[in-house]
Parts: sequence; C-alpha cells; structure tokens
Amino acid sequence: MPSRQIVERQPRMLDFRVEYRDRNVDVVLEDSCTVGEIKRILENELQIPVSKMLLKGWKTGDVEDSTVLKSLHLPKNNSLYVLTPDLPPPSSSSHTGALQESLNQNFMLIITHREVQREYNLNFSGSSTIQEVKRNVYDLTSIPVRHQLWEGWPTSATDDSMCLAESGLSYPCHRLTVGRRSSPAQTQEQSEEQSTDVHMVSDSDGDDFEDASEFGVDDGEVFGMASSALRKSPMMPENAENEGDALLQFTAEFSSRYGDCHPVFFIGSLEAAFQEAFYVKARDRKLLAIYLHHDESVLTNVFCSQMLCAESIVSYLSQNFITWAWDLTKDANRARFLTMCNRHFGSVVAQTIRTQKTDQFPLFLIIMGKRSSNEVLNVIQGNTTVDELMMRLMAAMEIFTAQQQEDIKDEDEREARENVKREQDEAYRLSLEADRAKREAHEREMAEQFRLEQIRKEQEEEREAIRLSLEQALPPEPKEENAEPVSKLRIRTPSGEFLERRFLASNKLQIVFDFVASKGYPWDEFKLLSTFPRRDVTQLDPNKSLLEVKLFPQETLFLEAKE
Repeated sequence: MPSRQIVERQPRMLDFRVEYRDRNVDVVLEDSCTVGEIKRILENELQIPVSKMLLKGWKTGDVEDSTVLKSLHLPKNNSLYVLTPDLPPPSSSSHTGALQESLNQNFMLIITHREVQREYNLNFSGSSTIQEVKRNVYDLTSIPVRHQLWEGWPTSATDDSMCLAESGLSYPCHRLTVGRRSSPAQTQEQSEEQSTDVHMVSDSDGDDFEDASEFGVDDGEVFGMASSALRKSPMMPENAENEGDALLQFTAEFSSRYGDCHPVFFIGSLEAAFQEAFYVKARDRKLLAIYLHHDESVLTNVFCSQMLCAESIVSYLSQNFITWAWDLTKDANRARFLTMCNRHFGSVVAQTIRTQKTDQFPLFLIIMGKRSSNEVLNVIQGNTTVDELMMRLMAAMEIFTAQQQEDIKDEDEREARENVKREQDEAYRLSLEADRAKREAHEREMAEQFRLEQIRKEQEEEREAIRLSLEQALPPEPKEENAEPVSKLRIRTPSGEFLERRFLASNKLQIVFDFVASKGYPWDEFKLLSTFPRRDVTQLDPNKSLLEVKLFPQETLFLEAKE
C-alpha cells in the first residue's frame, strides 16, 4: 500500500511598517501571532509601555490585544501607527511645542461669500484641515468644494489636507473670501486667472471625485438628484415603527458625521422623554430640549459641527436638559412628529413648525413641564452662534429655575403635610394594632387555659376511671386469721399518710401495684421502695408472688414520685 504523506500548512508571514512620530519600525510575524505580540515587540523598540500604546490603522477598526492576526484576513504588507495620548509630546524642539500648542487653539475664520456679500463667523480647532473648512462652507453656500474660488489663504497653505495650525493663518482671527468658480465656457483669460492659486480652486481629480460621491455635485448634476441626498445616509429610517430604534440610528449616524462629542440623545419615545424630564420629584426635573434635524437645510452641518457639538453646549445640555431628537427630512417622519407635536403642545406650536422653511432648520425647542400642560419656552433656529445659543439656553434655565423653586417649595410643604398625616395614621394604626394584640393575647390565654382545664379534667376522669376499675378488680382483702398465709403491707405515701392492707402471700406483686394505683398512685408515675434492704419494688417481676419477692409476712414500703 503506498504511503500517505501529510502536508502541513506553512505559516504565513506578515510584514508591518509601524509609524510613531518620526520613527518607523518594521515588524515581521507569523499570522498565528496576536496583536499583543506586535505591541510587545514595539515596547522593546520604542521604549513605550504596552498599557500606554494605542495601535491604529487596522482596516476593521480597533482590535483587542488577544486577536489572532489570521482572523483579520490581512494582506502581506500592512501599515500601522502608534498613538500615545497619555504620554507628553517630546520637547525636542521649540517648533514641535509651538505646533502642538497651535493644534489646541481655536481659529475664528471670518468668511465672506462674495456673490451675496454675506459674512460667516466660523470657529475651527487648529487640528481641523483646510478641506473640512471648505466642506463646511459648501453646506453654508451650496458651492461644491471643486467650484470654490478662495482669496486670503496664506501662501504656505498649498494642500487641502493641511491642518489650520500649519497653514500660517493669523491667530486668533483670519479673513477669507469665497466665490463660485467660473464655468468652463468662460474665457481662457478668466480660467488662467483662476489657476494662479491652485489650492483656492480644487486640490485634485481625487478630491473632485470625493466631492461628487460624498457631498453631491452642484445643481443636481448627477441623475438630477439633490446634492444632500447623495451626500449622506439618512439620519433616521422612514416610517420607523419604534421610536427608540429610530433614535438609536439617529445617534449612530450623528456620531459618524460629527464625532463623539455631542449631546446625549434620549433613546425612547417622546412620552418617555417627558417622563424622564418632568414626572419626577421637583428637585430632579429638567428642561426638555427637542432637536429637529433637516438634511436639506444649508445650516444643518454648520449648526451641528460648530454649535451643537461645542463642548460648552454639550456640557450645559448634559447637566440641565433631557435632549430628544427627530429627523424631519423625510415627509413621513415630518408628519409623524407634527402629529406628536399637536397632541402634546397644541395646534399653534405644530403650525409654527409646519410653516418653517427648510433653510430655517435645524430647530431647537425648549420645553418646560407644568402641572397641567407642557410649555414651549423657546424655538431656536439654526442661524445662530454658540454664544447666542448658550444665552438662550441659560435664559430658559432662569425661567425654569424660578418655576422649579416654587414647585420644590410646594412639594416640600405637601410632603410635610403628608408626613404629619402619615405619622398620625401610623400612630393610630400602631395603637389599634396594640389593642388588637392585647385582645388577641388575652383571648389566646383564655383559650389555652380552657384547653388545659379540659385536658386536666379529661386526664382526671381517665385516671379516676382507671382507679375505679383497678379498685373493683382487686381481690377481697383476706382476714387476719386465714387458712392461707397472709402478708401485711404498710405503705407510706409522699404526703406522710399510710396505706395498710392484707394480701395473700400467694398474690402476685401486680395486685399490690393495682392497689397502690387505685389509691391514686399509678406505678408508671411512682416508685414503690422497700427500706431494708433498700430496693425498687417496681423493678421486680410483677408476676411473682409476694412470698417470692420476700414481702412476707409483713413489710413497710414507701412511695416516691419518679423523676
């Protein structure tokens, strides 16, 4: 029979180039190794503890240290990078320190829209890129990034991927002007003029493609569809049966667009949000903020990224508000919210929202719960600033706080009255319970006495019946002068009295026991003892005669109660 060869699978080798600040480390491992083994190699190379190291760049997102590389289905060559947020940046040069400081600064960009002569004041962190600024401006002006013509960028800002801290902008404010790029049909002279500053117009063909796929193209150029429809996936499913599920998708989509620093949206129905905000103790109540989103509004992206995600706004909302959200982009969801609005706030508020134009969104409704109804304190439109939004939130909080203090006072007084009444009722209840307990204890005592008396009577009657039956069953007492031998017994009772009787010497000892029992001293309760020698007669065989047990011709015995 030919031999069978077993071919073992050769391990697959993977190459990793890991970047950390200004260093590159090459790591080669088998695919049977884990992510943690890569980190341990990097720990030796970079002198960074594994606990302080974040290994990024995985195609599948963040992975655990225990993940086996084979399960990630990686190509042979891979690029990763290491982040160390808990470690201070190296102070190797003053330039690095200055750059790090600039990345943490906020730049105010005063942008003028040339065609309509309108100014926008936008705040951006130093780590934001030029591309992000252009995309935000697209949401405000409807000028796609590839059609934007800029003036005012520093000469060092040659790449849209460059962050603002590196671009050479004036700090803290910098002025820019944006307009629409002329169409290809315009003169060659205009085209040449536009091409003198490359970064003002467009980065590359790749960026044009990104604009088209992610943010739409100008004037509905692709299949006649609106640019926002091509730009984003919906915030909320249309005709969602469960409001909680719809809010879960809304929160996930909001985070993917604008980052994790955003208000904590309440997951649940509007009625549940009311319960959480209003129907609790007065001290625990909060205002309800309803955020109404609309993807078709040019203000939405800026409002969300600049205002709603500002740390000061997020913190203030978290401390003082329950924030609930809804997306009005789809007609079905809009109709559903208007129905809810009409039911909870009345037709006037519903009509106010119904008549809002698309570009007036997003809206922020501030709701305060009252005893009989819910009052809309404020309707904030999207064309606002962080400072104005904060001021209006604080103004609503002042109204709410004044009302809350009154409610707390009323609630405390009501609780005090209820506590007094509750204490009185409790004292009365305890008094009734004590009386009832005494009565029941007395009734139980009487019943127990009656039961014991009945038992005693029954026992006495039973003993008397036994005594009589034993007395009647005794043989007659023989005379002193008798043909048969006679034994005379003298028995001393525990009370000191003596029982005297004559028995035939041939009588069994049991007859003596029966005689003693007939006098009220049953042998199962009393011992019958002789004196000389001292012995327990009740331990003897009751079937033996008096002569056999040596109780003849006469004997003095005494009774003793058994223990």
